[in-house]
Amino acid sequence: MRTLQRWTQAPELQADARTTTLRPKPRNALSEIERQAIVTLCNSPIYAHLPPSQIVPRLADEARYLASEATFYRILRAAGQQHHRGRSRRPRRIVMPTTHAAQKPNQVWSWDITYLPSPIRGKYFYLYLIEDIYSRKAVGWEVYDEESGEKAAALLQRSVINEKCLREPLVLHSDNGAPMKSVTLLSKMYELGITPSRGRP
Repeated sequence: MRTLQRWTQAPELQADARTTTLRPKPRNALSEIERQAIVTLCNSPIYAHLPPSQIVPRLADEARYLASEATFYRILRAAGQQHHRGRSRRPRRIVMPTTHAAQKPNQVWSWDITYLPSPIRGKYFYLYLIEDIYSRKAVGWEVYDEESGEKAAALLQRSVINEKCLREPLVLHSDNGAPMKSVTLLSKMYELGITPSRGRP
């Protein structure tokens, strides 16, 4: 209400300053013919592989000025042609990691290796634990004196046989530790028909 009062009591009516307001077209705006000339130039064989950041300086070297670099980008975007140009690697699209949800037991398992202290200082035992994420049941576990992909593969095979889920669709989730990424374990997972899943690096 106070804003409205200030507007009405002002000596002269102010222009609408909102960013969403429709404004008149500037007098120095490029015409449709000029915009089309820029699109045609960017698609010509000489410049088709170059971005506007290189096209505009090359035109300047030839004493030609059509528009600013930002205007080039704006016109190409409006024409649906703002895409990767040049020989550099195309920007990678970030893919969100796949999530797995379990609706019943033996659909998604998670496993990890935990350090356990030993009587000798500086030496540890390693607890290999496989857990069903739906029931929270420890479907397999062993304690070893080293981290090894071979031992993990053997434990996984025993767990699958004990749970009677051989050749059923199963996802095994883990972090990015060396045993988790070992070729031996991945080969065993492939042999058992298990889909590997790892957390983000």
